[in-house]
Amino acid sequence: MVLGAAQYNGRPSPVLKARLDHAFDLYQKGYAQAIITTGGYGPDPNFSEAHVGTRYLVQRGIDPAKIITEQGSGSTRDSIRASAGLLQAKGWKSAVVVSDGFHLLRLKKMFEDSGILAYTSPAPNSPIEIAATQRFWYTVREVILLSAYRWMDL
Repeated sequence: MVLGAAQYNGRPSPVLKARLDHAFDLYQKGYAQAIITTGGYGPDPNFSEAHVGTRYLVQRGIDPAKIITEQGSGSTRDSIRASAGLLQAKGWKSAVVVSDGFHLLRLKKMFEDSGILAYTSPAPNSPIEIAATQRFWYTVREVILLSAYRWMDL
C-alpha cells in the first residue's frame, strides 16, 4: 500500500514519486502480490493522488490488474480504514505500507487497530527524508497526530 501525497496536474510530486518508486521496487522483489494506491482529490479536482499513482505504476510496467486504486479518502485515517476493508475483503491479513519514515508508526498502529498486520517500509529517496529540518518538523507533527489518535481511542 502506498500512502498518497501531492500530485501536480496529473504528475506525482517528488514525495509521491519516491513512495511509488519504492513500492514498485518492493513489488518487483516479490514482497507484495498487489499494490494499493491511496489519496483523494486535493485542490485539483481533475486528478486524485491514488489515480496519479496508479497511472505512474502502470507506465513503469505494473499490470493494472495488480493495482487497487483507493481514491475516496481525504485523510490518512480514511485511507487506512478503506484499505483495511479492501484487504479484509480479499482475505489478506497483512500489508507492506510505504510512506515516509516519520509517518510509519502511526500507520502501523492504525492498521493494527483495523485488524491488519502492517509491515512498514520508508521511501528512502523521499525529499522529506533527505532534508533534516523537514524531517524534524514532520516528525514533531506525527508525534502530535499519533497522540491525538491514541487519545481519541480512549
